[in-house]
Amino acid sequence: MATDHTLQVTLVFSPAQREVRGCVLQLPVGSTVATAIRASAVLAGLRAEEADTLAAGIWGRKAALGQALRDQDRVELYRLLTVDPKVARRERFARQGAKSAGLFAKRREGAKAGY
Repeated sequence: MATDHTLQVTLVFSPAQREVRGCVLQLPVGSTVATAIRASAVLAGLRAEEADTLAAGIWGRKAALGQALRDQDRVELYRLLTVDPKVARRERFARQGAKSAGLFAKRREGAKAGY
């Protein structure tokens, strides 16, 4: 639990799919997102180039490295997307075809197209 002079902050990072690293930190009041990242060990083993590409957020909202933290904040580090979600959806649809995917995939026998 945090005191009057410290903050309790949780920092989480997912270095790979289905893998999550996290730690709870006790930081002095007035600490920033950058301070929390430096104080944690979640980036251990990451190359400097990879660490520079990470984005940070607090409770799912993007945050600047200089943003001040409050007690019980959850600092999250985000990796870059490897595939654009729109492109992935288009490719998935192209593989599955129009008849087996989408809103009208399960039509009754003899029904009009689009109903």
